[in-house]
Amino acid sequence: MLEGVRAILTKRWMVVLVLGLVCVAGCRGPEQAVSTVANEARDAEHKVQAANAERDRLRKELEKIAVPTKSRYVDVHEPGQWANPFLSVDAQMINLRVTLADANTSNIGEGGFMRPKAARVRELQIRLKDLPEALIALPEDAWPYGRVVAVEEYPLADKSQKPAIRRQVEAVIAQLNDLGVVVDEWPSR
Repeated sequence: MLEGVRAILTKRWMVVLVLGLVCVAGCRGPEQAVSTVANEARDAEHKVQAANAERDRLRKELEKIAVPTKSRYVDVHEPGQWANPFLSVDAQMINLRVTLADANTSNIGEGGFMRPKAARVRELQIRLKDLPEALIALPEDAWPYGRVVAVEEYPLADKSQKPAIRRQVEAVIAQLNDLGVVVDEWPSR
């Protein structure tokens, strides 16, 4: 009989012990959840601070370019005549066209056979996330009108892509405005 009582007591102690462990584990769950949420919030705050610091760095770099002078570009109505960076936005990519300054400061032969303007034009395809770094990498003489960029919807795009292209254009404009760059939006042709 003593053996039976010990077995029952041992089983009861085992049940009590298991229930106690379950309770302790259950009590730690909410504490762990709070700790996890706090860590995630801290990580998110660090990411926001890093993004703000990066945006401020990009702004500071772009502030080296002069403030735009509208009188210099208000009469320019053809993309080929635009001297500042020109963005043609497609649904996935952005075409960045830059006209570099003529290294020869003399007026002799300017735009002629020996010094064609087309030889100074560079075109790059970039993603939206790379746009700020691409603009910062441009030399100051690629900005004769000041800190202003022309933006247009890609004129040869399929009609079915127009909504996606418009969203991309709006994202480009928002990013440029956030960086302190003036946007001269061109109508799609």
